[in-house]
Amino acid sequence: MNPKDGGGGSAGKTVKLSLLAITWPIFIESALQTLIRMTDTFMLSKVSDEAVAAVGVSNQILMFGMLLFNFVAMGSAVVVSQYLGAGLRRDVGRLTGSSLALNLLFGLFVSAMVVLFCGDLLRLFGLEPELHAIAQRYLLIAGGGLFVQAVMSAAVAIIQSHGLTRQTMFVALGMNIIHIFGNYLVIFGPFGFPKLGVTGVAISTVVSQVIGMIVNLYLLRRAVELPFTPRHLIRWKLDDVVRVLRVGVPASLNNLSYNVNQLVTTAMIASLGSVMLTTRIYTMNINFIIVILCISLGRGMQIIVGHLVGAGEQDEAYRQVLRNYGRSVLITLAGAAVICLLRVPLLDLFTDSEEIIRIGSNLLLLSFLLEPGRNLNIMFERCLQAAGDARFTALSSVLIMWLFSVPLTYLLGIHLGYGLHGIWAAFIADEWVRGIALFLRWKSKAWKSKAIVSRAAETAAG
Repeated sequence: MNPKDGGGGSAGKTVKLSLLAITWPIFIESALQTLIRMTDTFMLSKVSDEAVAAVGVSNQILMFGMLLFNFVAMGSAVVVSQYLGAGLRRDVGRLTGSSLALNLLFGLFVSAMVVLFCGDLLRLFGLEPELHAIAQRYLLIAGGGLFVQAVMSAAVAIIQSHGLTRQTMFVALGMNIIHIFGNYLVIFGPFGFPKLGVTGVAISTVVSQVIGMIVNLYLLRRAVELPFTPRHLIRWKLDDVVRVLRVGVPASLNNLSYNVNQLVTTAMIASLGSVMLTTRIYTMNINFIIVILCISLGRGMQIIVGHLVGAGEQDEAYRQVLRNYGRSVLITLAGAAVICLLRVPLLDLFTDSEEIIRIGSNLLLLSFLLEPGRNLNIMFERCLQAAGDARFTALSSVLIMWLFSVPLTYLLGIHLGYGLHGIWAAFIADEWVRGIALFLRWKSKAWKSKAIVSRAAETAAG
């Protein structure tokens, strides 16, 4: 997609967007974001186990804050995609300014809350005094810089909505290089550089994020060539904010609900003993590459559907989603097949416990049942959101999670005594039931009336 195309040419270009061309940079970018956290853990392990634990706990608080920024980022991605599909490039600059300013204010508020109450937040984890002090030093710096992540998340979402996913991938790669080099300096102290430990890692994190934010804002002005000026940050249009939040709030509430659901499930697994909890952690880590792949395919399809719906091409969007779902399943099943073939050597990298390897191997084999359901759920959730039907996706997913999936997890895993195998069966059922509900919604075409903006509607209004 040529970012210089404007006006009525947008829709025609959107139809030709390739899912794979959009998706592979998103996949690599997501993997790089995960690598940043893994790098911190690995490099801090050379300092002490306490440092790793402190940063791990702090990152749970930071990740929750980042989830909150998706209210604006996810909504902006959908609305901008539809605007572009409708050929309304002249309005994207105004919408971009509103989205960035909204997330900046929200980010400043969250940063202030984390800094002011970091001690109280960490006390919820019951840390020992020494560990609490280390975590607090990290959280004061990294938490204070959360507003940078807020602005960057909105900027990246808007850039990717233009189909420019490779640009954000390269920015993420650069951020990783800067972060790793920064960690090297502050942890190992080469060339007489002061060894700052956890404090230095926090500084390195914020510095890499600031650089990433600046580059992404530059891309907004240059690569995307948006008619975006500083006055757009101040002069908001209420309709723009409402449109963004109409999609972003339900979508983000769904993500928050899922994360709370995972905490409840983890508590159930923990009640089965440390071996089961460790098995779950190792298995999820190995399977995480497939999860990232699945989410990336969903995000890529979301961009395409947003453009098509904005262009008034709902029938084409309907066909493309059904066609690309099959391709998505084949891709993720191929990944699952590779992991299943290597499941024992992969588990051997983490542990030498025969029991963990045996149970983990069985769980990884179940990926052949899990992945088609996960694809069904993620793909149609993202596409319904792109069509403006975010409220249905949130309501149906939250109800199924808490009225069906959590009780089933307890029934199979705890009450009936099937343990981790029973809990994994509940995972599979959850993905399939939520996916089928969203698939039926897509098939019903009720989402056709939910478009946030369309070329026909804007023309009539004008």
